[in-house]
Amino acid sequence: MKGPLFYAKILLFGEYGIIKDSKGLAIPFNAYRGALKTSSNLVDNAKKSNENLQRFYDYLANLETDLVTFNLKKLQKDIVNGMYFDSSIPQGYGVGSSGALVASIYDEYAADKITVLENLTREKLLKLKEVFSLMESFFHGKSSGLDPLNSYLSLPILINSKIDIEPAGIPSQKEGKGAVFLLDSEQIGETEPMVNIFMNKMKSEGFRKMISEEFATTTDICIDNFLQGDVKSLFGNVKNLSKIVLKNFKPMIPVAFHKVWEKGIKTNDYYLKLCGSGGGGYILGFTEDYQKAQQSLKDYKLELVYRF
Repeated sequence: MKGPLFYAKILLFGEYGIIKDSKGLAIPFNAYRGALKTSSNLVDNAKKSNENLQRFYDYLANLETDLVTFNLKKLQKDIVNGMYFDSSIPQGYGVGSSGALVASIYDEYAADKITVLENLTREKLLKLKEVFSLMESFFHGKSSGLDPLNSYLSLPILINSKIDIEPAGIPSQKEGKGAVFLLDSEQIGETEPMVNIFMNKMKSEGFRKMISEEFATTTDICIDNFLQGDVKSLFGNVKNLSKIVLKNFKPMIPVAFHKVWEKGIKTNDYYLKLCGSGGGGYILGFTEDYQKAQQSLKDYKLELVYRF
């Protein structure tokens, strides 16, 4: 067997904010992808993946929910026959490796699944998000369900709030100087510890105030600028967001990148923000001049995501 491809995702804006009901914007990232495959000779990563699928099967078999049912018999049989998730999506990098896996399992084994081809009403999108949240909680302890949703639909998704999500039209890429890029921290980040740090910080009234008055507001403006193609305003607001994140989310930024982050804000060569939960993996960069950013960050691995 060989299943369909599911792509990585990038949450351009909204990390942590979406946990607390502010806006978010996620886009598929086709440079990385994964698919279910079967092999009679499992070694290394394929073997590890197969064992992981068995644990995931146990989790799904014990889910108590009316939202979704799975063809568990077929799933178990396929795992025994050597099924694994063949993926180029780096794990612990904030680009949705578990999301693509969840999407592929839902696509192959969910009974009465909601398909990408039908009219995706808000109710259907929310139901899918809820199902995916339940499924992906196996990997992260707590999941918004957004990564698998993005991977499953392969569409940009605008999150207005927990109960209001919609497919989004993003401006088509131009051959300009500006860019969104990924900066490789070359360390793996784990979602759960980072989310726990955030939840503990949320117990402080000052932090909650900063989230609602500064972080969420600036994130919302950045999303509006991006969707409207207002690049000039976008960079001013992303710079502001970068400052807010550096000041308030230091534990989520690998220590080796605190100075790199500051340098971008000081020189205006680039502005950095978290990609996913942080703690390692990729850091997301925005620049008005990609060549200048490449020069400024010449000691690091960069990957292009989107051109302005």
